[in-house]
Amino acid sequence: MGLTNDDALSPLRISSVSASYGKVQVLSDINFELKDGEVFGLIGLNGAGKTTLIRSILSLGQSIGAVDFYGQPNHEALSRRQMIYLPEKFMPAPQLSGWEHLSLLLSYFDQKIDKDRAKFIAAGLGFPTEALDRRVRTYSKGMGQKLGLIGVVLAKVPLMILDEPMSGLDPRSRVLLKDRLLEARGEGRTVFFSSHILADIEEICNRIGIIHGGRLIFLGTPGDFIAQYESPNLERAFLTAIDQSDAAQSNSSDRAA
Repeated sequence: MGLTNDDALSPLRISSVSASYGKVQVLSDINFELKDGEVFGLIGLNGAGKTTLIRSILSLGQSIGAVDFYGQPNHEALSRRQMIYLPEKFMPAPQLSGWEHLSLLLSYFDQKIDKDRAKFIAAGLGFPTEALDRRVRTYSKGMGQKLGLIGVVLAKVPLMILDEPMSGLDPRSRVLLKDRLLEARGEGRTVFFSSHILADIEEICNRIGIIHGGRLIFLGTPGDFIAQYESPNLERAFLTAIDQSDAAQSNSSDRAA
């Protein structure tokens, strides 16, 4: 599958997405779209709505609004041929070998495995290539996560959606993964990922989205976000942004009362 698409079609478009759990509003009118060939980082505290948004993007949860992949509604099976997703806590089927997992994954996209490239990617993530011959049941949790990352990078799919891909990785593996994501961008692929590690997002993302209290409170470049909140780095800007958002929400509630 090629990586080129109609320039008029966004890899991911989110339109007026809202979600509730009972009477609790989790997402409120989220709107944004991705650009071809960018790395986009989604940032938010635990409980801010990141996971709910990703589930809504994948049509896995109850939400209202619309989500399209390259102009195709996310609930249509054909739209999934343009994207690949890796959850935060991933462990492949234990009865498969590493090679079998990768072959099965690629077959979904009508692709054949390039073992030399797979080994190159594995080495580039600090994964021992000889482990690809072994059954997944012999892997540690970290190795299972890395095998999932190898598959996502190996598959030539234009849109990658990764939920906390840095979670559980040691510092060396994090650096190597960032290199792989930048390589994917260089190939024209679009990367959407969430992370709590703001230094990583500041380093490799073209744009970021800040979600807090179920609302998108910022959309733009890391540099613009840092400048807007007059902070030395992304972490400090993020703390200032959510503090100001909470204060504004509190004032609004007081006026309503």
